[in-house]
Amino acid sequence: MVLAAVVATSVIVVEGGRRLLAGRLSERWPGAGRAARRCTAPAFAFAAVVGASAAMPYRALPDGPDDAVRHLVRIAAIGVTTWLVLRIAYALTDPPLARLMRIEGERNRRARRARTQMMLLRRIASVVIVIVALGAALFTFPGVRAVGAGLLASAGVAGLVVGIAARPTLGNLLAGLQLAFSDALRLDDVVVVQGQWGRVEELTLSYVVVWLWDDRRLILPVSYFTEQPFENWTRHSSRVIGSVELHVDWSVPLDELRTELYSMLQDHPLWDRREWVLQAVDVLPNGLVQLRALMSAADSASAWDLRCDVREHLIAHIRASYPEALPRFRTGPDPAADREPADGRPADGGPSPGGESADDSVPAGGAWAAPGRDGPPRAEPLRRA
Repeated sequence: MVLAAVVATSVIVVEGGRRLLAGRLSERWPGAGRAARRCTAPAFAFAAVVGASAAMPYRALPDGPDDAVRHLVRIAAIGVTTWLVLRIAYALTDPPLARLMRIEGERNRRARRARTQMMLLRRIASVVIVIVALGAALFTFPGVRAVGAGLLASAGVAGLVVGIAARPTLGNLLAGLQLAFSDALRLDDVVVVQGQWGRVEELTLSYVVVWLWDDRRLILPVSYFTEQPFENWTRHSSRVIGSVELHVDWSVPLDELRTELYSMLQDHPLWDRREWVLQAVDVLPNGLVQLRALMSAADSASAWDLRCDVREHLIAHIRASYPEALPRFRTGPDPAADREPADGRPADGGPSPGGESADDSVPAGGAWAAPGRDGPPRAEPLRRA
């Protein structure tokens, strides 16, 4: 009867605190209500176990069950205490993490760095708390205490064995700390890894989840980012410069094309009005000119959309205004075909100079050879690619 009364009293006290936090205090501090809801279950469990441990009539129990019940209650107390401490730690760190997620603009990079470090430290603290709780629970067994004393006597050998066995785990843990505090990788960073473009969705103690552009997830060990090269497009700033390359004919008017590009960018909402240029960067051996247009955008996603819009606009403008500047492949007559043999007859077996063509369908002068008589044409008219 006393046991039930003590447990009920403990639960009622916890319920009163929960109502206070979720009621009046949550109106002034919204985070108090969320913390109360997050810690409700472990708080009730903690109150029940601690109340039962304090009011348990151990003397009324026989010697054998007395020890077993006492041991069981002690382990339960360690478990619910660990559960409550973890929930309190998460409840205290959730509000600053939520505020950091809402920061945009120039402060976004520093906010993502702080969020990455806070989440990594929270995970490390959680692992340490759980390990300590498991050790405390195991040391309640007399046999484990004896083994622990032996291990402490040979701590050097045990540490060496554990270090060798847990080398990958410890390596990933140290790699995660290095990434978080060296500012090399943060949550929501835009990266290119193994030729894949994506954003860092999750960074844990053992692996990194990269959310790819096509909604796939690339999962890599943390140590990969300290041992292998990767591209980070948002390490210092989210602004990037996009490029569009076109191959056009030499006859394209570059000045007019620059004017059209600038006019299009001024009306485009994704251009940040920072940088732009249109240049002829190369002359190709097939008679074409390689043009490259550069334009800046606020982030990589905007730069991709802006590049696609600029490419489509330039293609449509060239087709509509300068069709003669579209890519063409030029072919010329075979120089050997213009040389006449010693007898004065044309090389293609046609009529003598001054005569008429043997075939009315072939113009005099041999601009091209009819298929079936002398093989494929030696010269073709201009054709579009």
